[in-house]
Amino acid sequence: MKHIGLLRDQASLVVHGDDKRGIVAAVAAVLTRHRANIIALDQHSDDPEGGAFFQRTVVHVPDLPAVLPALEDDLAATVGAELGLQWRLRDLSVPLRVAILASKSDHCLLDLLWRQRRGELPISVSMVISNHTDVAEDVRFFDIPFFHVPSAAGKDKSEPENQIAKLLAGNVDLVVLARYMQILSGAFLKEIDVPVINIHHSFLPAFIGAGPYKRAKERGVKLIGSTAHYVTEDLDEGPIIEQDVVRVSHRESLEEMIRRGAIVEREVLARAVLWHSQDRVIRWENRTIVF
Repeated sequence: MKHIGLLRDQASLVVHGDDKRGIVAAVAAVLTRHRANIIALDQHSDDPEGGAFFQRTVVHVPDLPAVLPALEDDLAATVGAELGLQWRLRDLSVPLRVAILASKSDHCLLDLLWRQRRGELPISVSMVISNHTDVAEDVRFFDIPFFHVPSAAGKDKSEPENQIAKLLAGNVDLVVLARYMQILSGAFLKEIDVPVINIHHSFLPAFIGAGPYKRAKERGVKLIGSTAHYVTEDLDEGPIIEQDVVRVSHRESLEEMIRRGAIVEREVLARAVLWHSQDRVIRWENRTIVF
């Protein structure tokens, strides 16, 4: 099956920074100089006077790999140096290398592996790392390397984090926490130096922490949901990528609420990974712009 987003001779260009006149024209001029045909463009300004500007452009460039170095140099000079904007350019024919961290729960993990195998996500899962062995056989069924790194008892997580960092070093562009029930340290996040996406089994900011469905049931909530967000040093407070909810009532048991919640978790995480891998997400301060 053809992978979503794996498009030959197509690239995504993401630009953001202080809003000012002439950004769109300047970017278009650079692309035109390198025979790039704009096939999709989204932009947003949060304030036309002194605000921030965001733009995602998809272009088709004949013989893109050969053109990329010159195009990047031109973008660095014009968009970076002259306009003072941040930018990134990525060949959309190259899938992101992804590592998935998991614990005992398998629903988010297996959903991502299944979507990758069907070509529904433009990613290549390099490895699965878990602090338990419960999912090992399922992962091997997908012919993906599985690594067991047990969690350390107590507050010092440095040893397992060091082991994970060594496995990830130079091998991944993105880490996905598929219900990996461990808190990652700031030192670890800095060392691996790639984005990390987490799925939280709650509609943040409500019911942060363990057992959200039990507490939701006790409160008699009418909506349960899930949140996919980037991981930062501040627990469960990173920029939110996607959220969704499902209605419940007094009739649902705790088990039924957990079952419905798992469905939402899978969908929300899959959308977040898809959008990130298509360069549709721009992180800005502690929020996101999603095109």
